[in-house]
Amino acid sequence: MRSTRFSVLDRSLVRQGQPPAQALRDTVRFAQQIEDLGYHRFWVSEHHSVPGVAGSAPTVLAAAVASATATIRVGTGGVMLPNHQPLVVAEQFGVLESLFPGRIDLGLGRSVGFTDGIRRALGRDKAAAEQFGTQVAELLGYFTGDQRSHPGVHAVPAEGLSPEVFVLATGAGADHAAVLGLPLVIAAVGDEPRMLRLIDQYRDRFRPGPWSAQPYVVVSTSVALADTAERAWRMLLPEAWSTVYSRTHGVFPPLLPAGEVLASPMTGRERELLDGAVRGQVHGTESAVAAALDGLISRSGADEVLVTLSTFDQQERLESYRRLASLLPELPGPQPPSRLALDTRPGVR
Repeated sequence: MRSTRFSVLDRSLVRQGQPPAQALRDTVRFAQQIEDLGYHRFWVSEHHSVPGVAGSAPTVLAAAVASATATIRVGTGGVMLPNHQPLVVAEQFGVLESLFPGRIDLGLGRSVGFTDGIRRALGRDKAAAEQFGTQVAELLGYFTGDQRSHPGVHAVPAEGLSPEVFVLATGAGADHAAVLGLPLVIAAVGDEPRMLRLIDQYRDRFRPGPWSAQPYVVVSTSVALADTAERAWRMLLPEAWSTVYSRTHGVFPPLLPAGEVLASPMTGRERELLDGAVRGQVHGTESAVAAALDGLISRSGADEVLVTLSTFDQQERLESYRRLASLLPELPGPQPPSRLALDTRPGVR
């Protein structure tokens, strides 16, 4: 585990009694804290029309995070490409890479809005996901200057720049990553044998190219670390309950404190779903978490682990990441580039 990179994904989840704007400010501040702890990357995500998630515009939020930090790589996990035109995404990340050279990651997903209403508002339908491979190829072509979908069209200032590009393994994402020669991000939840099969297929089918000479696998997992196993377990409850509520009521609500989750009246089905949402997530004390992560890395051959933890108490969350960082003393941090003047504007840090 000590030779594996560790990074962080934050989805800007809203907490009970908190406006979405505060969740976004918390994400920027959290990125600064994660940078101080020595993690490799800090990623944000894209969700639309979800009351409990403020992270709806990952490119904008990534710019705020990058301007408030100095060394950590910043990116998206990810931009849902079927929701966007590849030219616009290339231009946006060309701007980011120009302003923060050597620090920008472009993680790409193939999901579209999860309800008919959201898809209509985005001007997309479910079939948009089927064009993902073509969209990614066009997007990459705007950076290399050889895209062929729209002759004579150039992405300024993206052309000639090289942010790190990743593909999320949703649906056929792993196959697209292999064919296009891109790093893969895959979640370590649910059916682990299936995850391992997808990783093996990705490695077997990988075609080296200008973006990556060899397969690179990032495994994403929730990790909660505390001085007791019970406290670590309780940290997982707020997001687990919001997930259960979304499955039973159709709405992902703001996070509740763990005590309120435990006191909430639940049906037998809801309690079963809650147990399932927590089961398999990495949590416990240092020794238990180290053993679980060592096992996950050994089984998957992961080159990097992308850690996520969304809980109500933000100090508990930070302490969990601090404890995890203490298990990784030999991890090399990214080299600091020059920092833009806009990074030090009043009120950012």
